[in-house]
Amino acid sequence: MKRMSAFHFAAALVLFGTVSADAADTINTQDLAVRVDKLADGLQHPWAVEVLPDGAYLVTERPGRMRIVRDGKLSDPIGGVPKVSARGQGGLMDVALAPDFATSRKLYFTAAIANSRGSGTEAFSATLSNDEKTLHAVTPVFTMQRFTSGNIQYGSRIAIARDGSLFISVGDRGDRDRSQDWQDDAGSIIHINADGSIPADNPFKDGGKALPEIWSKGHRNPQGITFDAKDGKLYTVEHGARGGDEINQPEAGKNYGWPVITYGRDYSGAAIGEGTAKEGLEQPLHYWDPSIAPGALVVYRGAMFPEWDGNFIVAALKFQLLSRMQRDDGGAFVTEERLFEGEYGRIRDVVVAPDGALLMVTDEDNGALLRISRAQARNG
Repeated sequence: MKRMSAFHFAAALVLFGTVSADAADTINTQDLAVRVDKLADGLQHPWAVEVLPDGAYLVTERPGRMRIVRDGKLSDPIGGVPKVSARGQGGLMDVALAPDFATSRKLYFTAAIANSRGSGTEAFSATLSNDEKTLHAVTPVFTMQRFTSGNIQYGSRIAIARDGSLFISVGDRGDRDRSQDWQDDAGSIIHINADGSIPADNPFKDGGKALPEIWSKGHRNPQGITFDAKDGKLYTVEHGARGGDEINQPEAGKNYGWPVITYGRDYSGAAIGEGTAKEGLEQPLHYWDPSIAPGALVVYRGAMFPEWDGNFIVAALKFQLLSRMQRDDGGAFVTEERLFEGEYGRIRDVVVAPDGALLMVTDEDNGALLRISRAQARNG
């Protein structure tokens, strides 16, 4: 798939919008006007949002809380969430509803968990009580093989495949060489069944060359992972160092290069690895330089914004924006529109609601849940 250079891609940027977070805002974008509504605030570093069957919202907060937003009201924290290691970049991270949540009440979540060996990324399954007050049957389904000191680069998001299996992103934990150790979960995309067992199509299911749960390696800190609902293809977005944030399409058994190849540099300015390409290592579909510090990623498929069908929507922390990226018929990224830059704060998650609206959460001390919908045309 053709990749566009960062220089030429930057020349295609289109910047739009001046907004205020105090009330509902109408913003003109390249294609249409959108409305931004604040559904809730007072959240402490919210990390993820999911829409419940009745239209309420389930939100995680990094210090270790889950809450429900319904009719503009924020619930008390849901009980049963295990103790998380809320240090540095750690804490409670992603949440994903099982496909049959409406009847099973089952969900999955990821967190940084600490023990005597340090901390690491862990994924859990649980059921939400009918009264929405507590989690039951909280069960680890994945625990990274090696816990270490340090409190950065845990990942971690969940994407649920059509067969119900889980893809989980795990960061390199700040130790870049771990991303090339196939006997280490760090710097990997993990693939497991919903009960934690190993799927039959995993590339290393026999545990020979690599840990059996590993799907792909050579990732730095992937904080976005999603399936395109149209064709079922898996995509990730991950943090580079200074430059080199990437979009990848992880495939079974492939190596995406970090830190052997990268389009970024160390924070000191020093070069990393062996350059930008090497035989046997995969190229990103796209990279950013300078970095935008990407959060979550979604491929837009929804009724509300047909103009954006197939666009990639990427949350950005450092630049405090949503990046809407268009591809040509060959799959190459050709333009980028940067929405809400610097106006709502650090955007951590973005998802498509059932009605096609976009939802996003802001990673702030006083974080908010925001809804992006189509603005109504004025009469006259």
